[in-house]
Amino acid sequence: MSLFVGLDLHKKYSEFAVMDIFGNVLRQGRVENTLEKMKEFSESVPERSSMVIESSSTWYWAHKLLSERHNVTLSNPVKNKAIASAKVKTDKTDSITLANLLRGGWAAECYVPSKETMEFRELVRFRANLVRQRTRMKNRIHAYLLMNNISIDAGPFTKGFVEKVRGIEDARVQSYLRLIDGLNKEIREASRTIRQKAGSNEDASLLMTIPGISYYSALLIISEIAEIERFEDSSSLVGYSGLAPSTHSSGGKTYHGPIMKTGSRYLRWIMGQCTRAHMRVEPEGTVANFYVRIARRKGDQKAIVAASAKLLKIVFWVLKERRAYHS
Repeated sequence: MSLFVGLDLHKKYSEFAVMDIFGNVLRQGRVENTLEKMKEFSESVPERSSMVIESSSTWYWAHKLLSERHNVTLSNPVKNKAIASAKVKTDKTDSITLANLLRGGWAAECYVPSKETMEFRELVRFRANLVRQRTRMKNRIHAYLLMNNISIDAGPFTKGFVEKVRGIEDARVQSYLRLIDGLNKEIREASRTIRQKAGSNEDASLLMTIPGISYYSALLIISEIAEIERFEDSSSLVGYSGLAPSTHSSGGKTYHGPIMKTGSRYLRWIMGQCTRAHMRVEPEGTVANFYVRIARRKGDQKAIVAASAKLLKIVFWVLKERRAYHS
């Protein structure tokens, strides 16, 4: 007998609904979000049942555990809402809705990376977070220097710059420097671990032929994309990244709004960083010229987003066709 299970995950508990092929709710209840209780629930449902959970901050552990016995679908909550909206919304009705969507084949499925890809992605994200924290500390030192009209005749955070900053008698500045030293140590350690795991990565080597994309930037992009084959074309990848503008079309008129910000925020962030670096290396290149045209009309922020989307399309074709970049 085919059973369909909708599981509405929360931080401390989950609501479930078990449904048969005719849409009859056989069981409904709540389970605590502990490994022991979730395993008990998994074993209480016939093996190889179809289950669906929505993508959230808590999905990974539950998906990993339940997949040992069942066919688990990870669904997109935004797309599910567009398919099935309800005037009465509770945790119980959510679990029934999920089970119904799965039963009818309407559950919007998300891509689930392999265990190895997930672990590597989290490691690269960890390094990216450390780098972003270090940048915040550096920006605070710059802000202090501006506020106090202090000028240092050296490149930002070069050896000479840091030595002069260390001579500033301010507890906040010295604290920022100690934090930066600590973060530098952690970044080096994370970099060492990543290099050991990544080894000689062919995809990273290909992406590094694009000016502005470094080794660690390439690895972050690759870990967020996972498999380039899952994208039909470059526009699909841009849509996945959330760099595509929202579009409203009615009565023959089309309006493009702000970017959707769906998908990976890490991919959007690193593409913004790489795009600025790319334009410094190739100031007369296709991406830089495109940025200048947009910036004249709409300003820097919208232009850098559009240019990042354009560079991401280049990333797609480099990976898809397995060939080095050429300007």
